[in-house]
Amino acid sequence: MEIYNTLTRRKDPFVPLHPPHVGIYVCGPTVYGDPHLGHARSAISFDILFRYLLHQGYKVRYVRNITDVGHLENDADDGEDKLLKKARLEQLEPMEVAKYYTDRYHDMMDALNVRRPSIEPTASGHIIEQIDMARQLLDAGYAYVANGSVYFDVMKYNERYRYGILSGRVLDDLLSATRDNLEGQDEKRHSVDFALWKKAQSEHIMRWKSPWSEGFPGWHLECSAMGRKYLGEQFDLHGGGMDLQFPHHESEIAQSQIANGQPPCRYWMHNNMITVNGQKMGKSLGNSIMLEEFFTGRHPLLAQAYTPMTVRFFMLQAHYRSPLDFSNDALQAAEKGLKRLFDAAGLLPKLVPSTDAADSDAVDNLIQKIYAALDDDLNTPVAIAHLFDAVRLINAANDAKEPLPAAAVNALQALFNDVVTGILGLRDDRQANSRQALLDGVINLLLDVRATAKAQRDFATSDKIRNDLMKLGVEVKDTKEGSAYSLA
Repeated sequence: MEIYNTLTRRKDPFVPLHPPHVGIYVCGPTVYGDPHLGHARSAISFDILFRYLLHQGYKVRYVRNITDVGHLENDADDGEDKLLKKARLEQLEPMEVAKYYTDRYHDMMDALNVRRPSIEPTASGHIIEQIDMARQLLDAGYAYVANGSVYFDVMKYNERYRYGILSGRVLDDLLSATRDNLEGQDEKRHSVDFALWKKAQSEHIMRWKSPWSEGFPGWHLECSAMGRKYLGEQFDLHGGGMDLQFPHHESEIAQSQIANGQPPCRYWMHNNMITVNGQKMGKSLGNSIMLEEFFTGRHPLLAQAYTPMTVRFFMLQAHYRSPLDFSNDALQAAEKGLKRLFDAAGLLPKLVPSTDAADSDAVDNLIQKIYAALDDDLNTPVAIAHLFDAVRLINAANDAKEPLPAAAVNALQALFNDVVTGILGLRDDRQANSRQALLDGVINLLLDVRATAKAQRDFATSDKIRNDLMKLGVEVKDTKEGSAYSLA
């Protein structure tokens, strides 16, 4: 198997450090809002890797973190903590926000048939490990304390190593870009230095004691500390979205190089972004679509509701390293393609094998092509194209035009079980989705009635709908964006 290594910028044969054991760390969500299509793309991309390695017989420890503290806007040093901002807006404790949106993330990933990781650590649960690593970096002389905060000295690091090796950034260019925008960075030695520990201001709720101040860890530190704790000082593969290459993963490399004496991993793997008409998805552009909106159809950009498996199949038809442009046409084509795939799977048990001494070379060659595509940097679009070649063979055999020998039928059945269901993670849940769509429709209808009642200040009706839904196991949560629900 070959994987495109972002560090070397080439396809490298995947050779684990300690076969058959494989250690993978993937940056997970920051839990301050509902999961969107971008979260799904990253989760599905690495779910395919996880499933394929397991299929090949490896024992995989897959670690995916939950960021519930320390993730700030822009460079993780300046700006406002997203989770704290959400907590203030909704008048909740930060951990209430984190728990609610962690559950929402799990619900959406479960619907997409994304396997849970082996370990899912939280940043707030590993403060001790982060303080220990910050202390190591200070002791090594590559960090410094300023007004109770601790910063990594990028300039000193760059004298011996290269800061920018993963992303291709040049430090001089980074310095030029930040020279005219130093607001809030006066306590740093250099504008490119990043926070390992931040002293909490009086309004900051989430804070912990440290040798330097009461405060909270910097965003970049959490993954380095938790990756080392659960996978060792160097592990096999680190993944995440392409937008994390800089500064997050670049800073992880620097921290680990100094603390552990080596880079954190041997392979870097990044999935590309979701776009809408060529533009990156974003709330400020009004084109950000939450996963629940896909499943219910409640968004102006959506022509209809799409099942979780349609969304998953849509994503797998583009290579994980390629940008993926959202369109209703592409999703509707994925919906039809998925139906064709499972219609053919349903025909397999009904096929009458040929009694002729026909060989199964055509099917064997097809299966080899599918696995060759997956071995080639998880090329799911090519693998799926060959799966539709298998669909044509099955349909032809069903029409008695080109009967297949028993060995070929058995091989195709194994192919659908192993690849379609096992590796690609697709399932035929059309009947279940039909019932779910009906339930979603009824609940959303009640939420619309409740919203109208609230607008008319008919709070008795509004409260009755919410309370009656709660008795039925449907939890309603009011946010500034509107009402959302989850099954309690």
